[in-house]
Amino acid sequence: MANTADLHIEDEILPLFDFTFNVFSGKAVRRLIMEPPGKMEEILYRHKILKGYIANYEIWKDYSFSRFNLAEIYDFFQTFGEGDFSAENMKWKLRFSEKERAQRRGRLILLVRLFSKIQADYLGKIDTTLFPPEYAAELDLLNRFLLDFNVAHYEKIYEKKKTLQVVHIVELMAIITEKVTNGQVESFWNRWFLFEAYLSISKGIAAHGFVFPSFETSAFSIQGLYHPLLKNPVTNDITATRNVILLTGPNMSGKSTFLKSVSLCVYLGHAGLAVPATKAVIPFFDNISVAINLTDSIVSGYSHFMTEIITLKNVVEEALQGKKCFAVFDELFRGTNIEDALEISMATIKGLTKFTNSYFFISTHLHQLKAMEEINNGKVATCFIECQLEEGIPTFTYKLKEGWSDLKIGRILFEKEGLNEMLK
Repeated sequence: MANTADLHIEDEILPLFDFTFNVFSGKAVRRLIMEPPGKMEEILYRHKILKGYIANYEIWKDYSFSRFNLAEIYDFFQTFGEGDFSAENMKWKLRFSEKERAQRRGRLILLVRLFSKIQADYLGKIDTTLFPPEYAAELDLLNRFLLDFNVAHYEKIYEKKKTLQVVHIVELMAIITEKVTNGQVESFWNRWFLFEAYLSISKGIAAHGFVFPSFETSAFSIQGLYHPLLKNPVTNDITATRNVILLTGPNMSGKSTFLKSVSLCVYLGHAGLAVPATKAVIPFFDNISVAINLTDSIVSGYSHFMTEIITLKNVVEEALQGKKCFAVFDELFRGTNIEDALEISMATIKGLTKFTNSYFFISTHLHQLKAMEEINNGKVATCFIECQLEEGIPTFTYKLKEGWSDLKIGRILFEKEGLNEMLK
């Protein structure tokens, strides 16, 4: 189960990795990011593929070509039927139809020039030994497809004569028809779009300086953590010494942003990508659930509070089945009155400590929770986002500290804005 809508992966995070040149490769990027593999072996396999691309960065760092040319070639391939090609008939058709000749020649010139560039400048230079053997074989098949067109030969002809003769057009069309008939063309496009998707994601990783996490069964530690959308982010370190981590701090201190940052690291790591941190060691989780921006649902009829209850219930059901869960609850039970919120928060925190193979991050404004036995005996870890008062004015450092924050700035801001005098 993955409840990650509150991370806004598609709208906010995916653009950090999407540098593709066509809609098909863009869809491949989306699939890689929005559909996590679900198995540790597949995650690590994807890590190895991306590391292979990054190791070849000098080769493809300037990767580019005309989007229009690719679209023309893709459409051109779609016009070929299976087994309906006759070299002799096509030769006569081209000789007596100037329009047909011009159309075929124009697209084949685009094909030759694009395929030649991709093969010679990129695929032909990539060190496939830096990839897992299975994926290296895929790259070899992609490269072989381009070489089968003898593009270097036809590129030289075009450079010398600035055109392709009828005999060259017929030869190239025969190759295309054969590959369409035996299914190689469809496989080629799938490989190409996945190739570009990995290139694009690798570019994002390199551009933002993300790091690949390592996975350990009982360790949760992230250093240099930050949210990638912030311009000048304050980085934090978090090492979870307990499976329940209670986060406090006044409003506007950055609790929600911190929780999103941790959740993004977990999600992106499980998608097989690098993460916004300097180092990350996390467990493999069966279930990821992030509840940060819960709202009332008019469609389902659920109130905010009922949405919180259902979200918590779903996580607990997974944990009861022995699954490893990562769950975030921002301002848990803020949708009900303070008496109810305090009572059921205590029951929730105490109950979640039983699931020792899972991790639960909970932020709260309920200062009364500080008296809980589980907090005082260290069974529940506590930390807070720092806020300092300087001459009565709150200053936010956005730094994570161990312990508990009793600071309340609501009344301070209320008075600072002159509302006490205005409302007398």
